[in-house]
Amino acid sequence: MKFSIIVVCLNAGNKLKRTVESILMQTCGDYEVIIKDGMSSDGCLDGLPEDGRIQVFRKKDKGIYDGMNQAVEQAGGEYIYFLNCGDVFYDKDVLQRVGNEIGKVSRNKEGAGGDAGRYIFYGDIYERLTGERVMSNPSMDAFGCYRNVPCHQACFYGNPLMKEKKFDVKYKVRADYEHFLWCFFRGGARTVYMPFLIADYEGGGFSETKENRRVSAAEHKEITEKYMSAGQIFKYRAAMLLTLSRLRTRLAENKATAHIYQQLKRSLYRR
Repeated sequence: MKFSIIVVCLNAGNKLKRTVESILMQTCGDYEVIIKDGMSSDGCLDGLPEDGRIQVFRKKDKGIYDGMNQAVEQAGGEYIYFLNCGDVFYDKDVLQRVGNEIGKVSRNKEGAGGDAGRYIFYGDIYERLTGERVMSNPSMDAFGCYRNVPCHQACFYGNPLMKEKKFDVKYKVRADYEHFLWCFFRGGARTVYMPFLIADYEGGGFSETKENRRVSAAEHKEITEKYMSAGQIFKYRAAMLLTLSRLRTRLAENKATAHIYQQLKRSLYRR
């Protein structure tokens, strides 16, 4: 089996059905869907499509990352992908394109081979709040890891990477960021950029509240200090200040300026 698609939910309402339907529309059928429910009471599991590839299991958890870890235990696919409730695949051919990209690497003499499980394939996302395509860094390096990594809705992780090191649930907002840095700096993962859209990302969720943005900043500091030297952090922080990172963030999040900002960003990345 090529893909394990994990959807974690708790009282998700109609969002769960919409997300699952976008998975079942995929032209590539080589996948399983693992729905991890944290004991919902709103009936969101009622009326889900009947399909033998869907597994549903209900168990209490300590939050979204704990729920994701529980789901990983059930995953049997070569690659694991997390799709949040409310998010959907960008179109019906996403998994087919991802499978093609994985195949290209596998056929390369220096490609996946026996190391197939130690890859992260990632692409771009469509951000529903701004109506813009958000391009991921096409060449991941240490500075890219400090600045910003692809969100998990853009990433397909080799199964062994997830089984070897789960999300650290002490991080409330940035456990997926910490996991990506572990994969990159210690897990021996190779990153492969795929130049197409993966998911239609709802946004405006848990990690983007005012309070959790403060938590996010504190967790970013702690995590980068775990994986990077003081010299690296000083250099990268200075670069962010000099390039007006806070202003750029505001431009990216503002509907009136997001289009121009994302166009400029894509132009720079392509160079």
